[in-house]
Amino acid sequence: MYIPFENLPGESRIWIYQSNRKFSDEEFSEIESDLKTFVEGWAAHGTSLEASYEMKYNRFLILAVNQDVQAATGCSIDSSVEFIQSLEKKYNVDLLDKMNVTFKLGEHIAHKPLIDFKKMVKDKSVSENTIVFNNLVNNIEEYNESWEVPAADSWHSRFF
Repeated sequence: MYIPFENLPGESRIWIYQSNRKFSDEEFSEIESDLKTFVEGWAAHGTSLEASYEMKYNRFLILAVNQDVQAATGCSIDSSVEFIQSLEKKYNVDLLDKMNVTFKLGEHIAHKPLIDFKKMVKDKSVSENTIVFNNLVNNIEEYNESWEVPAADSWHSRFF
């Protein structure tokens, strides 16, 4: 069951998927429609999940579930991953590779393999103050407080 993202409680579980490229406005609109359809039918053991999604910067897809109503289970999580994989195929993008880093360079959103990000740190092309997207946040509260943070305040700090 779809619930507006802003109406979900802060402890709602989230999953963040980052694209290796920016989606066009047309793709973004199509994906939003697909996400809403998926979330409206998302269930765990036959019980609808109180769920939502958010899309950011034409690059990030965020799925959320209110675990207090009905917890996402193995099968429902598997169905969300299958849905994300279908988007990967449809749009020829990578949404599941966790070995990439997305960060801000001014107003530009950059996406690099982890090894290239480490090289940028070494070359001082990015600093501890570079805003990174910490996709390891677990719930909406953490997402709101700790998703876009200086590298020094995230798991990326180990590279400095």
